[in-house]
Amino acid sequence: MLTNGNVLLTAAHEGNYAVPAFNISDYAMFNGIMEISEAEQAPLIAAIHPDELAHFGRDAVAALRERAHRSSIPVAIHWDHGGSYEQMLTAIQVGFTSVMIDRSMDSFEENVRVTQKVVETAHAVGVSVEAELGTIGAADSYGEAGALEIIYTTPEEAVEFVRQTGVDSLAIAIGTSHGLFPPEVTPEIKIDLLREIKEAVQIPLVLHGGSGNPDEEIGQAAKLGINKINISSDIKVAYHEEMRAVLADPKVREPNVIQPRCIEAMKQVAAHKIRLFGADGRASGVPAISGVQARV
Repeated sequence: MLTNGNVLLTAAHEGNYAVPAFNISDYAMFNGIMEISEAEQAPLIAAIHPDELAHFGRDAVAALRERAHRSSIPVAIHWDHGGSYEQMLTAIQVGFTSVMIDRSMDSFEENVRVTQKVVETAHAVGVSVEAELGTIGAADSYGEAGALEIIYTTPEEAVEFVRQTGVDSLAIAIGTSHGLFPPEVTPEIKIDLLREIKEAVQIPLVLHGGSGNPDEEIGQAAKLGINKINISSDIKVAYHEEMRAVLADPKVREPNVIQPRCIEAMKQVAAHKIRLFGADGRASGVPAISGVQARV
């Protein structure tokens, strides 16, 4: 079932769990994530960063939509970290059912202004909107960008931002970073700050940079108000480390020999995340979408 992000996250908000948002870079990864999510009967957000879309092409979105339509689980196709209103228009036209506008590096006022515009357009065609307030750190220089210094989200600004923009979900900065942490760094989520923000805004909250944080913290965050957790580095590391092992045999060349082991390694990591977030078995609790829905 193809749906939008708000349908998934409203159910997660009410059920005190988090929907995994797995970043995918090609159709093989997407199909593997679909298979493990169906096996776990977990709702799924397939997240695609602009760089990832540039890699496998906008025409592939139609195939993702078709696969989601015939699935036994609810699936949203999500544009991750869009940087402009124009990118959001592209996402809607291509067929995404959920978008993130990230102007968190701008002033509060500019972040509000652009987000308001995106919300007005996206909601008119049934597409849900995520925004970000505060800045997520950068654990390494590879992949998604992040700030050199984390600027923590405050409850007061979160309330005002949600009031002015009408966003469906809010990505908050509570101590996570994009990428993989170096071994000498021990990340820490500010659980008390999460509690304060959730109590203040009462909408689905999002955690970016979830790869590398201790399971105990991530699991606790999912129970205390985080309803969407982005996972990119963890599944890609599993996928490509296995690919390196397979390709150690110089005679191997066929994708249908190379990729199954890689996909299986990725699926094992994804299954762990699904259960950690409390999303396993939750697909049946997500209602069928009603009302206007862009191209769904």
